[in-house]
Amino acid sequence: MESGGNLDAAIESLLNVEKQMRLAGDVAGTKKAVTDILQLCYDARAWKTLNDQIVLLSKRRGQLKQVAVTAMVQQAMQYIDETPDIDTRVELIKTLNSVSAGKIFVEIERARLIKKLAKIKEEQGLIAEAADLMQEIAVETFGAMAKTEKIAFILEQVRLCLDRQDYVRAQILSRKISPRVFDADSSKEKKKPKEGDNVVEEAPADIPSLLELKRIYYELMIRYHSHNNDYLEICRSYKAIYEIPSIKADPSQWIPVLRKICWYLVLSPHDPMQSSLLNFTLEDKNLSEIPNFRLLLKQLVTMEVIQWTALWQTYKDEFENEKNMLGGSLGDKAAEDLRQRIIEHNIIVISKYYSRITLKRVAELLCLSNQEAEKHLSEMVVSKSLVAKIDRPMGIVCFQTAKDSNDILNSWAMNLEKLLDLVEKSCHQIHKETMVHKAALKV
Repeated sequence: MESGGNLDAAIESLLNVEKQMRLAGDVAGTKKAVTDILQLCYDARAWKTLNDQIVLLSKRRGQLKQVAVTAMVQQAMQYIDETPDIDTRVELIKTLNSVSAGKIFVEIERARLIKKLAKIKEEQGLIAEAADLMQEIAVETFGAMAKTEKIAFILEQVRLCLDRQDYVRAQILSRKISPRVFDADSSKEKKKPKEGDNVVEEAPADIPSLLELKRIYYELMIRYHSHNNDYLEICRSYKAIYEIPSIKADPSQWIPVLRKICWYLVLSPHDPMQSSLLNFTLEDKNLSEIPNFRLLLKQLVTMEVIQWTALWQTYKDEFENEKNMLGGSLGDKAAEDLRQRIIEHNIIVISKYYSRITLKRVAELLCLSNQEAEKHLSEMVVSKSLVAKIDRPMGIVCFQTAKDSNDILNSWAMNLEKLLDLVEKSCHQIHKETMVHKAALKV
């Protein structure tokens, strides 16, 4: 009781000093009085008194808000990790949060407080609450916050949304980060801020580097795209991770990533982007370290029919081993989708070599029944991957594109032009030969 009385007396004395300094407009004196009051409460481990004093000091009339409140919040934030239990910690964070709410000069401190509170909520299993707390803060508008800290905060928001399976919000939040920001050259010297510019604070020590944040960002994007089975985007995300210098320098890290790139390239539907990535990956010298995957990609580039049974027997073990590698399994539908992609590849190969072919022969080449072959052909025509017509009564597939009248007339005009050029060249050669023979006869 005596120590409590001494504390109250000491606080009362300092409050009088703070009042005199505040009314006199003494910035340094007010700041010192405020921090001393908080220090007294902390030394006495009087956490409830500390919370009460923070609220009281922030509401005092004519308070030098920017100086006193900033100093008070920054001072009290150092005590958060020293609290004896979770309840006291949460109470202190909530008090500081209410004091700093709506004050632009402590917006960074408030963001850090919310992050701490969200972490506590997550540890308690309240992921939805943690996600809602984090979404209250729009750090992209904070001019004084370090770039890496902003990115780390937004990534934490995305991760919590993915954990609660809110994929729409996760996508919206992820778009706040431009992938180009990770390619900025951090080795360049920072420009000195001009007078009047916002001074950007240094990021805390626990914030990862820009390249580490790049890896975290793409890992979260892989989680998001895996939900939609968007294989090409997953492949592009792995490709970005593969390009990180620290990953590329360590074979134990880049081999599993390169394997994933190859698998997801094969699983991606055929389109110009997939084709470009496929050829680009084949030129990678590191692919020689995993020859089986080089052969797999080579088969897709080569315009030859791939036998599904032989391919599956060769790569079944590799496919099932992926669940033990970095990034885990390729997904529940991956084996079914792989077969689908091989069938699509084979249909494209057939369309290159044949203009007309019987449906029975197509089914034989694809190792499918007539109904299945027709179904896959129809799906490819609908998705505009292929131009084909099926004559069902005759059982014939026609891969020729129907030309309109303008195209036919243009082709005729070009053919006539070529023919006339040839006739003119022939006439010129005949005339030349005739002249040479006439000259020889005169001699």
